Amino acid sequence: MRITDLLDQRSIALNGAPASKQEALDQMIELMAKSGKIRDEEAYRKQVYLREEESTTGIGEGIAIPHGKCDGVIKPGLAAMVIKDGVDFDSLDNEPVHLIFLIAAPDTEDNVHLDVLSKLSMLLMDEDFILNLKKAKTTEEFLQVIDAADDEKPDLDDQLAAQTETKTGAVCRILAVTSCPTGIAHTYMAAEGLEKAAKAKNCFIKVETRGSGGAKNVLTDQEIEDADCIIVAADAKVPMDRFHGKKLIECQVSDGISKADRLIERAINGDAPVYQAGNPSAGKTVQKSQGAGHRIYMNLMNGVSHMLPFVVGGGILIALAFLIDGLNVDINSLTEEARAAFGTITPAAATLKGIGDIAFGFMLPVLAGFIAMSIADRPGLAVGFVGGMIAASGKSGFLGALAAGFIAGYVILLLKKVFDRLPDAIEKITPVLLYPLFGILIIGLIMNFAIEPPIGALNTALNTALTNMGGSSKILLGIVVAGMMSIDMGGPFNKAAYVFGTASIAAGNYDIMAAVMIGGMVPPCAIALSTLLFKKKWTKEERGSGPVNFIMGLAFITEGAIPYAASDPLRVLPACVAGAATAGALSMAFNCTIMAPHGGIFVFLVADHAVIYLVSLVVGTIVGALLLGLLKKTVNES
Repeated sequence: MRITDLLDQRSIALNGAPASKQEALDQMIELMAKSGKIRDEEAYRKQVYLREEESTTGIGEGIAIPHGKCDGVIKPGLAAMVIKDGVDFDSLDNEPVHLIFLIAAPDTEDNVHLDVLSKLSMLLMDEDFILNLKKAKTTEEFLQVIDAADDEKPDLDDQLAAQTETKTGAVCRILAVTSCPTGIAHTYMAAEGLEKAAKAKNCFIKVETRGSGGAKNVLTDQEIEDADCIIVAADAKVPMDRFHGKKLIECQVSDGISKADRLIERAINGDAPVYQAGNPSAGKTVQKSQGAGHRIYMNLMNGVSHMLPFVVGGGILIALAFLIDGLNVDINSLTEEARAAFGTITPAAATLKGIGDIAFGFMLPVLAGFIAMSIADRPGLAVGFVGGMIAASGKSGFLGALAAGFIAGYVILLLKKVFDRLPDAIEKITPVLLYPLFGILIIGLIMNFAIEPPIGALNTALNTALTNMGGSSKILLGIVVAGMMSIDMGGPFNKAAYVFGTASIAAGNYDIMAAVMIGGMVPPCAIALSTLLFKKKWTKEERGSGPVNFIMGLAFITEGAIPYAASDPLRVLPACVAGAATAGALSMAFNCTIMAPHGGIFVFLVADHAVIYLVSLVVGTIVGALLLGLLKKTVNES
């Protein structure tokens, strides 16, 4: 297949004049639609814009390569536009774009077109090729320029294989890996950029590309052993353990395109740290976004991303259990003891609730385990799991699991240093014997004697304070208990408020439980609404899972907000607390009461002033969502 096989004359515009980036993208999508290769233009447009939100496709030097991949594409295609006067495209070099190639890729396993698109990406690194395209007077001439370059440029596999040829008198032997999230264009442009920069400096280079079609030109163990320096220009996961003990530069894939000369110069000068496989943060290029704060964030996100499926799956099952009981049981006819079992009264509800509870039981151990693994690699996993389980079964909850994850990770790093000088025969058994033995012992002692006791004492103090506050202002009490439900999402503050609410039901005070429940419902609902209103404030994964939080929030499952709070606690928690406190204050002000200790929206019908109670929830959700939009920073997913 040739590049021109993907490019229809109807999809080429030689005199484009868009006034903005959005207008340029819309015109390109219209050009693509004219080729007849799109069955669902809006679905394709959505994917193009979603890709642009992740990071700009304006790669610099006046070029942009937007792309989209979805079922709305019938077959792979290209569209092209020459913009004589240029357009502001938020490019990496902040320069206007004069040439745009739009890529359409079908969402299938047939990746025969990827090599062609990869070849085009490499051609776009050739200044003469770009100049000839801009000079083309007709679409036929435009296609002829591409055909001529296609003939001269070797196929992707041949070109990558040619890199392995030994370069006599090479200044430096460099290996590189390039990868981007979509694996269509940037992966190969970075490879081309690094190759050209290395050749200009008389360096040997071999580049492993990890695109949508899989890894190509894979680096061998012997090549890694012989290399002077390794460059990993990637925004996607790359196997790193194989580079242990080698000088390594790690950077974004866009740097392989726009800063290739600088990266090669660093490699020649030996300006790179030695990568240690047991420490994922080792070897990273020092950037503002990759300091200590960024590493902590990445460790958190590793735990959160692995925890999310347990929260979502378990939470929805629990919500369904409440729904089934709500539809089949008259809660007003139940005794106090029976109300406490709401969600497990009917057999179907009990089954779903049991499965959901099991999934929830894994939540905190998984969070702690994968935080520890992010810090200390595989040896940290078991130690983190144990610390998280202690937090889950004890009184420290979510906050304890966070602490357990970080403590476990750094305990393993400390043990690695302690055992570093052991004889080789003993060192081989450290991952399976010494790390888990001493790591689990240490985390168990720390959790039981340093983390659990103070948080348990705090929990008791909070319960006492709430009980003594019962006679003060009802509105203030509503603010406090509802706000506490949001502070730690299932931790000691949350548990203290909930226990106080359920105890109040036994004493016949149903207004406190109403404030408690609505306070626990607001955080997930506010986050779900915010992911819809302020999309640029959340990652692609967070946006995708956001709407599920409406279900969990309405079912009074506050834990649905945990992944979002864990990733950005200093901004998410204050917004959620403010929204919950607002809802709690309104609930108390309008004398809303509820006799059920759980169930969320499914027990609203048995609440006094149910409509006002629902309005309070809506108002609190809106307040929380607006504050999230105000406080959170725009996400850069480059």
